[in-house]
Amino acid sequence: MASLLPIWDDDTTTCSVMAFGYDPYLSSKNQFAGAKTAVITSVAKLVAAGCDPDAAYLTFQEYFERLRSEPARWGKPFSALLGAFEAQMELGLAAIGGKDSMSGTFNDMDVPPALVSFAIAPNDASNVITPEFKQPEHDIVLFKAGNNLTVTKEVWKYIRRLIEDKTIISAWAVTEGGVAEGVFKMALGNDVGFENTADYDDDTLFSYEPGSIIAEVSRPVPDALTIGRTIQEPLIKLCGEAIGIRELKSAWESTLEPVFPTKSDSTGSVSAISYDTRSIITANEHFAKPRVLILAFPGSNGELDAARAVRLAGGVPDGVVVRNLTPSILKDSIAITAQRIKESQILIIPGGFSFGDEPDGSAKFITVFFRNPNVTDATHEHLQTRGGLMLGICNGFQALIKLGLVPFGEIVTPDADAPTLAGNTIGRHQAGYFYTRVASVNSPWMSLCNVGDVHAIAVSHGEGRFIASDKMLLQLASNGQIATQYTDADGRPSMDTSVNPNGSMMAVEGLFSPDGRVFGKMGHTERYGEHVAKNIYGNKHQKVFESGINYFK
Repeated sequence: MASLLPIWDDDTTTCSVMAFGYDPYLSSKNQFAGAKTAVITSVAKLVAAGCDPDAAYLTFQEYFERLRSEPARWGKPFSALLGAFEAQMELGLAAIGGKDSMSGTFNDMDVPPALVSFAIAPNDASNVITPEFKQPEHDIVLFKAGNNLTVTKEVWKYIRRLIEDKTIISAWAVTEGGVAEGVFKMALGNDVGFENTADYDDDTLFSYEPGSIIAEVSRPVPDALTIGRTIQEPLIKLCGEAIGIRELKSAWESTLEPVFPTKSDSTGSVSAISYDTRSIITANEHFAKPRVLILAFPGSNGELDAARAVRLAGGVPDGVVVRNLTPSILKDSIAITAQRIKESQILIIPGGFSFGDEPDGSAKFITVFFRNPNVTDATHEHLQTRGGLMLGICNGFQALIKLGLVPFGEIVTPDADAPTLAGNTIGRHQAGYFYTRVASVNSPWMSLCNVGDVHAIAVSHGEGRFIASDKMLLQLASNGQIATQYTDADGRPSMDTSVNPNGSMMAVEGLFSPDGRVFGKMGHTERYGEHVAKNIYGNKHQKVFESGINYFK
């Protein structure tokens, strides 16, 4: 994984990249070799992502069976540490920190000997590459590890230079499945096929040479072994046989489907909603730089991303941390929030997991906080008298729904028949990128979007399934209050889990209040940037923040 460093008031292209190495089968047979290989593999993965191997640092997670008074058991962690140490010395890399446990025994069952190597290095985001094949008619080459780690490290440095000059455009560090595994997984991302251009034996295809790297190149690289080319057809052609990528993917995923399901019973199509009558409401006042209040509750984690999005859109982010250590401190937070709402043009409740979504569901503390009379009155004045706007994302959307601010436009008494957000149909948390389609522009929040626009948006939630009565759904659609729907990449709504991550009725992802001033949505529109989710295709810049700021200018 690669993550940009978080900063408050500026942008950066500096990122940290992390990778791991561990082969449970090898480690069970030979703890020394398993640990040494784990170190090599973790660093090779960093190199395949574009990092400098000399800049890497390591940290280890060890997990072994109870040692008791048996010398053979004591020897396993000691052997593993020696293997890791040898790799460190040969690569010239230090390990910092770490975690170990010798409690991996239950009755007569033991965990496999585990020394997991985690490697981390800084990089510039512009030099980070991803492993999936990018396009057809490119050579695929193999950089073999050297006969010792000193030579391997020189090979890695050469690979990094080729990544920096854009010769290598995708790369995969060979792991226990060998070249065959790497080719298969590189083909998955974009359904770009592969055809071998040389004769292979089983050793070439399946042998595990830690430190070797497969790469897709944009020009010939004479120092590497050419093993094939990418092709247009979604096929992997090896040794005279051709197998469909989707067939292979299905077989691969089906192994763990009973344990970790990726599908639910929700299926079927949904009608695309199109409400293209734009909002006619206007701001009561105009500001060169509208002030945006962002509330951070215990458990919030999206306040910095929201502040960055506000700043980039031309607004002034103003954060308030809601504190609840003691009753008096909470009382102060209520007073401060009520006052700051009165000084702001836009109010945002960012995403997160308020109090870990406990007890009994999400956003309970946020809703109780807003039902305090002082905060309720300030919110109603903000929306109904001063013409302000309000946005709730993820956890914030859950709060807006439970308060009634969407779909009713005001804080109302809880009603068992009111729309709500329930647990995802898949029965667990969903995290990833999904496509959403703009279904309505009947709000200032959509002034810079058009009906039919499709965006790739990050989601991360366990309770995002919108539920409402059929009568309410029809009313929301006819009023232009269904803002966005989950769709496939071509803008077709669906109930399928691969499209609709939570099983929302009518594939609803976002809702407006009746006048459009309040907008709640599950997807994290604020999580965008030039180098964010580089391997996810589609338009990730949904101009919600720009629309909200533009309303007051």
